Amino acid sequence: MDRFAWTNGLLEMNETLVIQQRGVKLYDGDDKAKLDVGVVLLTTHRLIWRDHKNHECCIALSLSQIIYFEEQAAGIGKSAKIVIHLYPVPSNKEPGPYQQSKFPYIKLSFKEHGQIEFFRRLTEEMTQKRWENTIPQTVSTATGSQTGKTRAVGIVGIERKIEQKRKETDKNISEAFEDLSQLMVKAKEMVELSRSIANKIKDKQGDITEDETIRFKSYLLSMGIANPVTRETHGSGTHYHMQLAKQLGDMLLAPLEERGGMMALTEVYCLVNRARGMELLSPEDLVNACKMFESMKLPLRLRVFDSGVMVVQLQSHSEEEMIASALDNVTDKGSLTAEEFAKLLGLSVLLSKERLLLAEKMGHLCRDDSVEGLRFYPNLF
Repeated sequence: MDRFAWTNGLLEMNETLVIQQRGVKLYDGDDKAKLDVGVVLLTTHRLIWRDHKNHECCIALSLSQIIYFEEQAAGIGKSAKIVIHLYPVPSNKEPGPYQQSKFPYIKLSFKEHGQIEFFRRLTEEMTQKRWENTIPQTVSTATGSQTGKTRAVGIVGIERKIEQKRKETDKNISEAFEDLSQLMVKAKEMVELSRSIANKIKDKQGDITEDETIRFKSYLLSMGIANPVTRETHGSGTHYHMQLAKQLGDMLLAPLEERGGMMALTEVYCLVNRARGMELLSPEDLVNACKMFESMKLPLRLRVFDSGVMVVQLQSHSEEEMIASALDNVTDKGSLTAEEFAKLLGLSVLLSKERLLLAEKMGHLCRDDSVEGLRFYPNLF
């Protein structure tokens, strides 16, 4: 026990906590030490013991003082122990709880178990000897003021680590914002490029075939809208929504024709914002622009079903054709659910269900709502 020295329990520079275990009693050789049960901490440099009630009672032993160690099995009424054999007391040792001991070894008695894992981690540290890879942070002196220096170094070490971590965090945040700024610049460059390509297509209309024009326009759509309508370029209010409605009318014609003439407003929102790139559109602006389709005599219409579902459809999209299609498919299959109808037409389940409900509303279909789900049948009455 005379190898232990008083410490404040703080980790020094380059020192790392490996494992800690509660309920450990210290033995000076075969005699119980005049200390209560406490917590033992194994670091890369030291073995630290701290009283579980009085945290100011803290002592440490350098791992370099250990010759070898062994396990001592538990017995009847006895806890398992780790016996640690030590080198003689060094001449420059700091003050500790014991000035002198007749035993060259100590024991750690584990009252709450955990000795197996602790023994394994201690074996690893003694094999690696990581304390030899660091430069000592304290300077030995012949006076008793060395303890105060050790404590100061411990606190300074923690402050340095906190400051270093703060600087790394600030650096990472700065780099992240730099990347975001570069992305914004690249996005604007891509929009300018697509705009120039669109202008060239208009200028070279006679020299470029129709197929090539369609292919170029598909490339532009994948890159984004060439010249998106924004509040910065077209102001706000009604004028902005009118210009936006015109642009939506041109953009959504082809996707609507591919999807059978109708798309849910949520699908339209995702498609439009994907094409606009960084100039994202709000849901409110999209709805207001779609409401102007009819007044501006555009080939699109905004429709709201009885359930509240909002869709964008072609003006030429016939309600009678929707009802007839639903009735024909249900009649052919005998009965259909919205999911089955969606697979047949290649539509979303939401739109398929609205078509079936519309046909039911007009009296062409009837429903069977059971635990298996909602199924539609031809109305034979």
